[in-house]
Amino acid sequence: MDVLLIQAEGVDLYTTLVKSETSRGILRFYHPTRLDYGVLIRTASLGSSLSLISEIRWYIRRYVEEVLFLMPEGTYCSLDLVQQVYKRNIRLRAPWQHRSLYAIRDGRLVQSLPIAPGKERSDYAELLEGMDDVLEVWCTDPEAEDRATL
Repeated sequence: MDVLLIQAEGVDLYTTLVKSETSRGILRFYHPTRLDYGVLIRTASLGSSLSLISEIRWYIRRYVEEVLFLMPEGTYCSLDLVQQVYKRNIRLRAPWQHRSLYAIRDGRLVQSLPIAPGKERSDYAELLEGMDDVLEVWCTDPEAEDRATL
């Protein structure tokens, strides 16, 4: 299980976390990886990922644009969806109805587009042209609609 922290605009999240004694102490066993647009942290399980997020929530509120989880199947999921999975309120299975595309350019999240039912990532290729990275994120229904305004 990986936790992907997409940094807020103008923030070097990796440096911020490494410079802080508190976050360094929390992350000392995780060996976070610097990305152009944030930090990737490998954890052993969904429970440990949620626990880690809880421990660094102050940094997340202040320096992070989005928290995503890479599930074992290679799917990114939102924090709200992962919390529902953890509580066993939802069981993930493809095809997931509520999906968004996160477009990243120049080290920041620049756009989020909900994927319409019956559409695929490839149907949005023209809109996402020129992006450095595009992540497909499974989310809850309310999140898919809210994220369309990024």
